[in-house]
Amino acid sequence: MLFGDVADSRVEAARATAWLRMLSRDLDRHYASDRLAPFGFTQGDEIQGLLKVTADATAAILRAALHPHAMRMHWIIVAGRVEPGRGPATQRTGRAFLDARQLVGEARKRRQDLLLRSGDAATDELLDDVAPALAALLDGLTGRQRTIAQLILVDGLRQSDAAQLLGVSRPTVSVAVERARIREIGGLAGAIRRLFAAGVGAAAGATAARSVAATNGSAAKTA
Repeated sequence: MLFGDVADSRVEAARATAWLRMLSRDLDRHYASDRLAPFGFTQGDEIQGLLKVTADATAAILRAALHPHAMRMHWIIVAGRVEPGRGPATQRTGRAFLDARQLVGEARKRRQDLLLRSGDAATDELLDDVAPALAALLDGLTGRQRTIAQLILVDGLRQSDAAQLLGVSRPTVSVAVERARIREIGGLAGAIRRLFAAGVGAAAGATAARSVAATNGSAAKTA
């Protein structure tokens, strides 16, 4: 489950609505083969997405934060069960939705822009320390740095190709990459993705183990 809450929606409601409409179209295209429901958004406030558990949800944070028309957002990524249904994510429900909704309020309270819950307590404790750092790095980029980061991290261009596209020298892009810590941003996003996946796997393993134990216990009582 992926929730994105626009931080300044009350101040700039019209801009927030236009931004969420644009972002939902972009994410629908990007996750075409990895989404379980179309992205949906509430008017000027929040975007919601339902992805396969194997999808890289951190890509949405990078795409949103580095978009030319980006607005600051609180992002929530939660692994969990959802109820069967049709229609966009905004029309669905389930445990993951309830957990994500609670975390949106927690993110606002903490003044942090990225929180994740994999379902494994030890992993989630680590994610609480690491994930906000990624959001802080992205929030600190200048407009120029954001453009270069988008070309490299989202579009996958090499520095030389980014320089040619922008009409600047390769060293100019290289300096921007170093000052903006773009390599570190990409590495941190990858680490969060792998850590989250490991937590989801650990949680699934623990659930399976409890199920087996319960089955064995029932069988023993019957015998």
